[in-house]
Amino acid sequence: MRIAKNTFGVGDRFGRQAKPQLRACMLAAEQGIEVIPTWNKSHREHLTVGSEPPGVRRAADAAARALRWDKPYYVDADHINLDTVDGYLDSADFFTLDVAYAIGKPAAPAAVDALLGRHPELIGRIEIGGIEQPFETTREGVAAIASRYLFAVQEAGRIYRYIESAKGAENFITEVSMDETDDPQTPAELLVILAAAADEGIPLQTIAPKFTGRFNKGVDYAGDVAQFSKEFANDLAVIACAVERYGLPETLKLSVHSGSDKFSIYAPIREATARFGAGVHVKTAGTNWLEELIGLAEAGGGGLALAKDVYAGAYDAREALCAPYAAVIDIDAAKLPSPAEVRTWSSRQYTAALRHDRANADFNADLRQLLHVGYKIAAKMGARYFGMLAECEESISRNVTENLYRRHIEPLWGARRAPAESE
Repeated sequence: MRIAKNTFGVGDRFGRQAKPQLRACMLAAEQGIEVIPTWNKSHREHLTVGSEPPGVRRAADAAARALRWDKPYYVDADHINLDTVDGYLDSADFFTLDVAYAIGKPAAPAAVDALLGRHPELIGRIEIGGIEQPFETTREGVAAIASRYLFAVQEAGRIYRYIESAKGAENFITEVSMDETDDPQTPAELLVILAAAADEGIPLQTIAPKFTGRFNKGVDYAGDVAQFSKEFANDLAVIACAVERYGLPETLKLSVHSGSDKFSIYAPIREATARFGAGVHVKTAGTNWLEELIGLAEAGGGGLALAKDVYAGAYDAREALCAPYAAVIDIDAAKLPSPAEVRTWSSRQYTAALRHDRANADFNADLRQLLHVGYKIAAKMGARYFGMLAECEESISRNVTENLYRRHIEPLWGARRAPAESE
């Protein structure tokens, strides 16, 4: 399988919003912009809500049939490893190999020496088209890079070969996740990683490196936008070099994890990918659960009451809910309204606090992050929650589609805003 140039990681916690997500990609297609949806759901999410991986495939297939989508789409086994991959083999055709746990584990010295022997071009003066200044490496420096990352790449190779043995090499797309580490990879580090991936025989089509700044769940990028822009462009240059030098797939591109709502960096991503003629994969699944809550609140009545109950439950359980996400949220508890206060809110007040509109003075990024990780509260509601989703389908669908199209696809890929029906 060859990944499309521009792919968009979508999905939702409970598998009910596949059609409105796909409609956003259809609006882009009407404007001449091809954005291919990739439904993803992590193993942690499945465990939290009690769902199974095949359900993601069923939801995606049903949406494509219902809306007569005639372009590709993918189902991503998101952040899997050898311990978790079996449950995804039958339903997924895109596998994000999460090897963050292996970064920093030292590779065997003989393996490091072998890498250096195969790749003398990694040592010395390195010139890469698209990076203004050449950089210098030493044997000791490259050995240190290999010691930090080679074991993780070897682990990715083991996972890839396991999937290949079950599905066949031509039947899935491979992504490697290297983003869950402390420091951004330098161009030299990324080049070593890609050389090692080629040695492992991984037909890598997308890689998620670590970028500077914080990619907190559901809110804007927090960091130096200029530094991010430089790193992103440098990574594109390294990828182009590695594709030519090491025979990696021509479709290889960058992936931005926790990419939803990172509005500040969408313009730099768009500019850099246009300059390099490159594609990008941006994961945005988490934002759709929040639009589901916004749709419930906007509907008023029982929908608003349920949205308030979700907040109250999340507020009371905030320490337990936040603990697994500590590295990707930044909540100031003092800025969270009390559940009693939220009980008094109108639909307008609730949606204003939650909707990611930075121009609205009532927007509360701390509340938004708490609700982002609070989907477990809704899961525990069971039939009450799912029944209200059906009752409020119109307002939920409208918000899901509009959010993805206007706030994500338009700034990332240049689609013009679709005219309203009344225009």
